Amino acid sequence: MPHIVVTDAPEVTDIAVISDGLDQFNVDISGIADRRPLAVLVKDPETRKTLGGVTGRTSLGLLFLDVFFLPEAMRGSGIGSQVLQMAEAEGRRRGCRAAVLYTISFQAPEFYKKHGWREFGAIPCDPPGTSRIFLTKDLLPSA
Repeated sequence: MPHIVVTDAPEVTDIAVISDGLDQFNVDISGIADRRPLAVLVKDPETRKTLGGVTGRTSLGLLFLDVFFLPEAMRGSGIGSQVLQMAEAEGRRRGCRAAVLYTISFQAPEFYKKHGWREFGAIPCDPPGTSRIFLTKDLLPSA
């Protein structure tokens, strides 16, 4: 009988077993092996240190944006819009038809909506009055 463990500190190898296993399952069923990580990084020009950006992945025709962060001093400067547009463009280049992400109501739902993303769901979370907002965007060219 397998031993089942709950942890808040999984090893990198533990996460890889799960991620790679699911990826292989998807390939076996779909016949498509296109899962790739994606990052658009904002770097300090002198130190080359990463200051912010977005991370995600592409898979089975979808762009998933997972984590997007910019330091406060960069917000409202247009850098976030540029990063988002670059991620969307890379998704299109990889053949993605649509993009998906979630944000929190106190984070940036209006930022995404301003860039053509539309809300398709919300789930209440903590603190009270807060929600996870799920958004999507069509990446296909307009006809």
